[in-house]
Amino acid sequence: MASRTIRFENGFNGELLLDEGSVKIGRAPGEAAPYDMLYGALASCLYATFLGILEKKRIEIEGTEIVVEGEKRTEVPTTLKTVHLTVTIRGTDKEDAVRKSFDLATKYCSVYQTISHVAEMSYELHFA
Repeated sequence: MASRTIRFENGFNGELLLDEGSVKIGRAPGEAAPYDMLYGALASCLYATFLGILEKKRIEIEGTEIVVEGEKRTEVPTTLKTVHLTVTIRGTDKEDAVRKSFDLATKYCSVYQTISHVAEMSYELHFA
């Protein structure tokens, strides 16, 4: 079982300790709030899964930007209601194959699938 240590001091001032560095947690500028980390986990897991699929298909891209937007429910517990990803992919001439690969990534990404149990998930792809 994988584990990470998170330390908190003086209220909501924390630090996620990693093997090589750390992430500051809190409400101040430059610190990650809980949903920042959740959205970051979603985007990075989905992107890693997507890259793995592209690699198997021998498709190359130059880069990707993923914007994650979420809406929380008003009733307690205020879990996510919807999550929408706007994905911009740069440097490919194989748009159809890349679209199919991204669709597969949403099916195989464990974080995407976990969040999909509580929120309606959607995405749009753009090519630049």
